[in-house]
Order: sequence, then C-alpha cells, then structure tokens
Amino acid sequence: MKYKVHWLIDGLIEVEAEDTETAEKLIKEKIETFVSENALFFKDVGAKAVQGQAYLPGKDE
Repeated sequence: MKYKVHWLIDGLIEVEAEDTETAEKLIKEKIETFVSENALFFKDVGAKAVQGQAYLPGKDE
C-alpha cells in the first residue's frame, strides 16, 4: 500500500545584517547552495519549496 507523507522543516537563525532583505539573501544563498549540492536527495523526498522571512526580534517572540 502506498502512503503519502507530508513533511516540513522549520528553522530559526540569527543573522547579522543591515536590513531584512540582506538577512534573507544571506540565508537564501546558503540554502540554495545546499539544495543544489543535494539535488537528488531533494528530488527523492519530493521537496517542492523552501520559504523564509526575516524580522527583528521583539518581546512577543
């Protein structure tokens, strides 16, 4: 019997940058490099998207 498995990877990192756009770009480049170097793995596990957003930490974090 075949089953579908929906998976999600969630992460959080602090990055020193001038603004949110630069912070996102730094991490995006690292993730894109990792994905391209491991393309077969990501194809095998059916990865479709990677998403992230930078923000300034606050009291509600």
